Amino acid sequence: MTKNTPFYLSHMGIACSLGQGQKEVTKNLFAPTRFPFTKTIPLFSGKQAPVGALPFEFPNLPQNDASFESRNNRLLKVVLDEIAEATQKAKEKYGPKRVALVLATSTSGMFEGEKAFAEKIKTNKWPKDFEYQQQETASPSLFAAHYLGIEGPAYTVSTACSAGSKALLSAKRLLESNICDVVICGGVDTLCDLTLNGFDSLELVSEMPCKPFDQNRSGITIGEGAAVFLLSKDSDFVTESNNESPVTLLGGGESCDAYHISSPDPKGIGAEKAITQALDEANLTPKDITYINLHGTGTPLNDAMESTCINRLFGSETPCSSTKALTGHTLGASGALEAGFLWLCLTHQKDRRLPLLPHHGIETPDSNLDKIHLVRPNEFADLSSKAFKKIALMSNSFAFGGNNVSLILGTHSPLKETH
Repeated sequence: MTKNTPFYLSHMGIACSLGQGQKEVTKNLFAPTRFPFTKTIPLFSGKQAPVGALPFEFPNLPQNDASFESRNNRLLKVVLDEIAEATQKAKEKYGPKRVALVLATSTSGMFEGEKAFAEKIKTNKWPKDFEYQQQETASPSLFAAHYLGIEGPAYTVSTACSAGSKALLSAKRLLESNICDVVICGGVDTLCDLTLNGFDSLELVSEMPCKPFDQNRSGITIGEGAAVFLLSKDSDFVTESNNESPVTLLGGGESCDAYHISSPDPKGIGAEKAITQALDEANLTPKDITYINLHGTGTPLNDAMESTCINRLFGSETPCSSTKALTGHTLGASGALEAGFLWLCLTHQKDRRLPLLPHHGIETPDSNLDKIHLVRPNEFADLSSKAFKKIALMSNSFAFGGNNVSLILGTHSPLKETH
């Protein structure tokens, strides 16, 4: 397989605090005003924390899937259903043994585990409907394989905030190894007390909606969401869509600097290594990147490190933004969810104008941070202003333990002229 082999992200399912499905998420993602967080959760410390909660309800799993019952898997089913038709076509074309699954999570069914443990303390008995595997990290991939009738490799990646991005690169490696022909990949995470109070114990949770790169930023807002993709080398999956240029995974980079269990290397050396590796794999330079989706958590340390790293590599002109002011930090799902936002950018480019993800939450820019170009509402990239051979958008995820991932999504074929 050559370095230039295209890996198509042909279909996507998505859900988060911005809504359910591509249409609703797109509408709120590109809105000129910030989409509000409408729910707060009381923490053990006495704080009231805003959260990026899902704005819709979803039913329990079918009875024959009851052993996988969890809020996390119910959300996963919602996004899997959005790509169900394409998944079925992949099974029919290649056979279920040649379709694989790589998913990411950090919470899995922890919410159900919390409720069950509370019941155990109260009554000294576990609830009758509680099964331990509900809260295992393997649960999402095992459920998805069962629900979709997939018989290829199925496993879960759990590396905290970088897991969703890692799932896409793990899927790519399965294709490169010819272990399968199509991979369903992505991430899912839902709210639970352990995560919220754990981050609060580290003094990282903000009592106000997060403000990435603002002078008065005070921490993260936790969110929940999911995004899944169909990744393949087969252009046949793309021909059914009306995209002028199919969305492809152009490159990716990974590093683990192990600087600290929960704080980033202030110089961003590990982050830079992941970014440069992604650029090398995509055969691109920093000047070729049209837009960067920042990790941008709103914590003092992350935003300082990230602005330093981005300014050092890209200067101060490349458009950037953090979408966590809109969705909250969706943890194990965030890398996949934010890759999904790039997917929406790429599929909505028109007349050589590419919509960019607006940066919300800035009230007072932090003059102590290295300068980066934060995208304004309704800002576009004018693709006719220079000879773009392809569009290349980057998304970065930096996790606990110094686990860093950078993804580049774009178009494999040259952009067509529009009239």
